[in-house]
Amino acid sequence: MYKRVTLRDTVEVPPEHLADVTPELVKKLLQEKLEGRVDEEVGSVVSVIEVGEIGEGAVLPNQPGVYYDATFDALTFDPQMQEVVDGEVVEVVNFGAFVGIGPVDGLLHVSQISDEYLAYDGENQALASRESNETLAVGDSVRARIVTKSIDERNPRDSKIGLTAKQVGLGKHGWLKAEREQREATAGTGDN
Repeated sequence: MYKRVTLRDTVEVPPEHLADVTPELVKKLLQEKLEGRVDEEVGSVVSVIEVGEIGEGAVLPNQPGVYYDATFDALTFDPQMQEVVDGEVVEVVNFGAFVGIGPVDGLLHVSQISDEYLAYDGENQALASRESNETLAVGDSVRARIVTKSIDERNPRDSKIGLTAKQVGLGKHGWLKAEREQREATAGTGDN
């Protein structure tokens, strides 16, 4: 889930910029420091939006810069357990599909995609069903639910998010559209 939050952090202003400590400079320094970083409490910092209050600054022994406390608004992404998310398949491997959900990828394990057996087609970067000829490939849009979450603050790339698409209303968008059209066609014939 994306959220706009107000945060407070300390930023070091290098000596060459001390004559012009502006909200724009502090914003740039905060962006360099925080964007892409993962924090267990707020999630992944996507963007520093606006800088509010900037403190007086403090000099620390043996440090060249001046440290300023700043209050700022940031856009964060914090996936929640059981949250339904839309994403795009970014990679298909023999054990499932990685789905881009915001700034992170979640794993949609092959066992969590469909009740049918899906075989890996490495040549086409797809998972395919022999029963219904349905495929899931790179670039496909998917709706899934977050079922596991393990966030690693030190190495965000090592964070793991598990997804499932095995319930009504979840799956590849094309499959969901076909199911909806089938229901509407069936409902239309039942009215006669």
